[in-house]
Amino acid sequence: MPEEKGSDPERDMKRRNSYDFYLILATALVLFAISLISIYGMFYFKFAQIQQMAPAVKIAYMNRMNSFVAPFIMILILLLGICVPKRLLPTAWLNRVTMLLTIGAALAGFIVGVKAGLILILAASLVLQLAVFFLALAGSRNLHFHKKGYWVRLGSSLIHLGLILFVLDLLLYERKSLHLFLFWITTGASVAGMVFCFYAEAVAGLISPQQKPSSEKNT
Repeated sequence: MPEEKGSDPERDMKRRNSYDFYLILATALVLFAISLISIYGMFYFKFAQIQQMAPAVKIAYMNRMNSFVAPFIMILILLLGICVPKRLLPTAWLNRVTMLLTIGAALAGFIVGVKAGLILILAASLVLQLAVFFLALAGSRNLHFHKKGYWVRLGSSLIHLGLILFVLDLLLYERKSLHLFLFWITTGASVAGMVFCFYAEAVAGLISPQQKPSSEKNT
């Protein structure tokens, strides 16, 4: 019995690493598919000289290309909705959260529209990511990150927050007043997150220089 209890953390870590691997692989494949569609659409637009055709033909072409890429955008948003909860929840709960998000988004999309389903996923991701951000800001050790360090975790939380707001901004581009607000929040969160991640040691030394020698001794 003691051996089984002792192996539980290691088993959970292996599951989490495997889950992260498949999540990264799925995200890479979706982004690759979106890139292929974009490259094909760009070259076809040029060589078919669609820019010289009637406006109705241009609109039909854009609608057709949007219909091609829309499923992959939906999958990408769903993957984003899965990526955020793994910071907070154990691996066993991630599949349940994924199912709830998928069912909720499908119902919202069927009743109200596809856009509403996507906004629902992004809204749930935004709430969870805000929780992750404030927990990281408070220095909580209950979050699941690959790298340790206060500023790295805080920077990663800000980057993910900026990414969610960026996608949300794309869906709400018609609301110009909200668009400008989300744009600047997204820009600030993304830039601050990258600074904290890439220059964590410099930021730590700048914020609390008296603690730097002690941290070096501990390492």
